[in-house]
Amino acid sequence: MEALLTRYLDPVAPLNLVAYQATGGYRGLTAAFDLKPEKIIDIVEAANLRGRGGAGFPCGLKWRLRGADAPSPRYLICNLDESEPGTFKDRYLLYGSPHQIIEAIIVSAFALQVERAFIFVRGEYAKGGNALNQAIQEAETAGLLGTNIGGSGFNLQIEAHLSGGRYICGEETAQINAIEGRRPNPRPKIPRPSTHGLWGQPTTSNNVETLINVPHILLNGADWFRDLGVNGGCGSKLFCVSGKVQHPGLFELPCGTPARELIFEYAGGLDEGRTLLGFLPGGASTAFLLPEHLDVPMDFDPMAEAGSRLGTGSIIVLDDATCPVKVTLNLMRFFARESCGFCTPCRDGLPYLVQILTSISSGEGQADDLELLDELSTTIASQSFCAFAPGAVMPLVSSLKCFHEHYEHHVTAGHCRFDKTVKDKT
Repeated sequence: MEALLTRYLDPVAPLNLVAYQATGGYRGLTAAFDLKPEKIIDIVEAANLRGRGGAGFPCGLKWRLRGADAPSPRYLICNLDESEPGTFKDRYLLYGSPHQIIEAIIVSAFALQVERAFIFVRGEYAKGGNALNQAIQEAETAGLLGTNIGGSGFNLQIEAHLSGGRYICGEETAQINAIEGRRPNPRPKIPRPSTHGLWGQPTTSNNVETLINVPHILLNGADWFRDLGVNGGCGSKLFCVSGKVQHPGLFELPCGTPARELIFEYAGGLDEGRTLLGFLPGGASTAFLLPEHLDVPMDFDPMAEAGSRLGTGSIIVLDDATCPVKVTLNLMRFFARESCGFCTPCRDGLPYLVQILTSISSGEGQADDLELLDELSTTIASQSFCAFAPGAVMPLVSSLKCFHEHYEHHVTAGHCRFDKTVKDKT
């Protein structure tokens, strides 16, 4: 498949406005201004563009549910706050092609009839945020932002907002609180941001990868976009591959491409003599899968049927020389540290899981610890306030299931099976 979203990415020297326009940039905006906003939503909905940030909610339906008669002012948030281990696709978009992001936001804002948009940028991406601000200034100078854009009568202001650096800021309602200058705790899901978001006004939030598909869809049509996918998928998808592979990196491929193809063809496979133990298909907050799942299409529904999630499409590979107990412990340490602390099950429960896992990893675990981990994970996921904790425990619960013998060895032998310098405990 010819690269679509990554065709002109250059993280070292991103295209300025003139260079971006020379590649066909902002033609999607011209196409949008030739259409009615409602027609744009119709096309996006027909394309079956699903959210690329993790949830996979249909973009066109999300826009339609806000309602054309929503009161003003209305807001649009472009979520560029990826902070999960193993996920780095949005970083490439930010550093490599900021004008592609700006064009996508203008087109989407026009469809939603929004006059103020925010780009919520991960705190560690400050340099990329500077490049984004420079691109915004270029667009404003060229009349592509501001008042009466291109003589269309449409007005739009875009502001880049740098995150405070916490993972929870990627959650939709926590992000709204952060932009408002509040502590970034998630809000209750009712009322929804589509009716009561930023400053109590209708707000739509989409991942940056989702939005940059929209201009391409308008230029080429809904049927074209759907046909880009394979095995039932629609469109192209940005996949990150890291872990125990020879060539980790970012790959743009048809949505629905099997994990086997990503790992062994594009990422170069494993080191010689090593075999696949398992993999996380969609980032750190998804469930581990086994070699038997390599041919499952990397798409939303097939991944759910396999017991995991597509998530951000970020594959983390474990080979047969990698301890899954220690990998899981590392992930749980991250999630325990990144809890916002609002609700007790998450704030106190995740560190307790880390404590138990640490004991097991160090050879001090007890026989009933494994059952306790499973029970606590279920309780934490079901009793927490937002979706953070259910996602946080997903790799742990699946790790216990997929790699149970590794956990048992830590408990019974008192050490990792890969540590040949330690004798089994007696």
